[in-house]
Amino acid sequence: MSLEILEQLEAKVQMAVDTISLLQMEIEELKEKNESLSSESNTIRESREALEQENARLKADQEAWQQRIRSLLGKIEEVE
Repeated sequence: MSLEILEQLEAKVQMAVDTISLLQMEIEELKEKNESLSSESNTIRESREALEQENARLKADQEAWQQRIRSLLGKIEEVE
């Protein structure tokens, strides 16, 4: 009877070891995925920041052009 109990214990220990190994592999996969997503997030953040800077520059250019047009319209009105 004790041999049977030892075999059952051995089977349970082996199952526990197998489960731990699978969980460790899953953890490693999740770490890799996390690193990949973090890298992707940083790339997107950098792209967004670049787009925001370009947007601000374009708005400033637009404002400058609008000011020039207003100035020219003012000069035209003075001539008339």
